[in-house]
Amino acid sequence: MKITGNAYAFLVALVAAAGGFLFGFDLSIASGALPFLKAQFGLDAAGEGLAMSSAIFGSIAGPLAGMWLADRIGRRNTLWVAATCFLASAIGTALPRTITEFNVWRAVGGIGVGLAAMTSPMYIAELSPPRLRGRLVTVNQLAIVIGINLAVISSWLLSFGGHWRWMFASEIPAIVALMAGLLVAPESPRWLAAKGRDDEALDVLGRINGPEQAARELADIRAELSAETGTFAELLQPGIRRALVVGVVLMIYQQVNGVNMMLLYGPSILQNAGIGSASDAIFFTIFLNLFILVATIIAFGLVQRFGRRQILMTGVAGMAAGHLLMAANFFRGGSPFVSLAAMALAAGSFTLSLAPLGWVVVSEIYPNRIRATALAVVCFLLYVASFLCAQLFPMITAACTERMGHPGAAYLLFAGICLSCVIFVWRWLPETKDLPLERISRFWLERST
Repeated sequence: MKITGNAYAFLVALVAAAGGFLFGFDLSIASGALPFLKAQFGLDAAGEGLAMSSAIFGSIAGPLAGMWLADRIGRRNTLWVAATCFLASAIGTALPRTITEFNVWRAVGGIGVGLAAMTSPMYIAELSPPRLRGRLVTVNQLAIVIGINLAVISSWLLSFGGHWRWMFASEIPAIVALMAGLLVAPESPRWLAAKGRDDEALDVLGRINGPEQAARELADIRAELSAETGTFAELLQPGIRRALVVGVVLMIYQQVNGVNMMLLYGPSILQNAGIGSASDAIFFTIFLNLFILVATIIAFGLVQRFGRRQILMTGVAGMAAGHLLMAANFFRGGSPFVSLAAMALAAGSFTLSLAPLGWVVVSEIYPNRIRATALAVVCFLLYVASFLCAQLFPMITAACTERMGHPGAAYLLFAGICLSCVIFVWRWLPETKDLPLERISRFWLERST
């Protein structure tokens, strides 16, 4: 029986979201391994930051390669390249003799992260019916969170005995699953149309929306493609430039708001707050990440019912509240379980809002022919910001602790960043819920005239 309609779109989204799963797993598995890496290689604060940020450093190169690959070989084949990077990294980080070798292989995995981060949501958005696009792109975020959860659980189980090498090797089965799924997944119909392969594009669109709607959709895609040059210079046209600024700033906020650092350094933060051993700290982050998983599932309903702007402004305000609670607890010398509650508030709010909707927005606001280029620019700058944040976070918290005896001031800084994000969304972000991709593109193109 040939699967069609929404079920087909959902299955393809699941395959693409496997890239998101590996994104979450690959970046998070190092969090549980960090206490053992510090002991194994004698890392100081700067070395700790480099071990955690080396994958993010590699992620900076991923979008630069993806900008060319996604347009030249297609969205699906770019995910193949990402999977190959993940596989090489999983093997290499399980077998390093020095911290330098470890960092190099983490950077290779980071290239896969960068490729998957820009390609998976774009691929899903280009295949999704407008009414389901928010939910299906959110599938990618759900996969990221599931990857994070399984990474934390794997880290905890393997922490007994200090088997940190197996933590990195445990990624391999998911990589093989992604490769198997990509063997049967279709190419993006919008990429096919851009390459003049209209019959193939019509076939994919027909399986999702039926033949009549597919013909209308293909006509809209062709009309938009004829109005675009597809050059890098097009990104600098007045209307498109505004869209580029919105996407870049929104995704930088997604990385520098402090919640990612809470999750990346979760075990270390809880140890500093007074929770006992490394295994104990990893164990408590399991509950935190399960809470995030529940929040991600709730986000499916929110993104279908409410506008992007409403969810973003409310959720980011909740993130600010979590940071303020964390700061207050450090200033008062309170319980480590209050710190855990503050992390849950900030991370839950992030997962309901900026985490999924940042990717939803940037996957849908750019015209077809320049979507890959625009997303490459967005992801490149996103990972530059993420690298700097991951590298500097332990140094900032260490400096605050040295001056004040605790890192509470760092969370006041993050609260201020979150509040400025609320203002940015209110002032700059248009509502895109339920609009066809081509209609959203025309909104920006019309601003160019």
